[in-house]
Amino acid sequence: MIPAWVDGTLAPVEKLAVHRRGLRHRAISVFVMDGDAVLLQRRAAGKYHTPGLWANTCCTHPHWGEDAHSCALRRLDDELGIKGLDLVRRATIEYRASVGDGLIEHEVVALFTAAATRGLALAPDPAEVAETRWATLAELRAEIAAEPQRFTPWIRIYLDRHAATIFGTAATT
Repeated sequence: MIPAWVDGTLAPVEKLAVHRRGLRHRAISVFVMDGDAVLLQRRAAGKYHTPGLWANTCCTHPHWGEDAHSCALRRLDDELGIKGLDLVRRATIEYRASVGDGLIEHEVVALFTAAATRGLALAPDPAEVAETRWATLAELRAEIAAEPQRFTPWIRIYLDRHAATIFGTAATT
């Protein structure tokens, strides 16, 4: 069960039902960075939406009663085996996007960043992550411009509307 707004009240709702109904719900997104390079993941083929697409380091929905920071730490470990990073909350943003097959993400997202090096030890869960790689902001923007269909809707939205919040001064160079 994830926190979603139903008739103006936050309530626990089953995750797939949230996306089928396009309910506004809580989420987290994390960008692990080495300078202006970000750690990306390609979503596993078995994911129920946006399988095989590239996304930011990790994202998910908090469990009912779980705070955003704890959720972000949990998910870094669950998806990628990353522990011990200092997360910085950058902002809370909201977006709505179709993710295919009639499913809608309407998220109120706590955005986090964390500094790391490209030598960061990773242990991706194959049920969640098909592969990982690092890309600079310039490389990522060029790839999204050339082949947007290879990327999740949310990472395209983040770079289009929130790059300065996530990447700071690197977003303007």
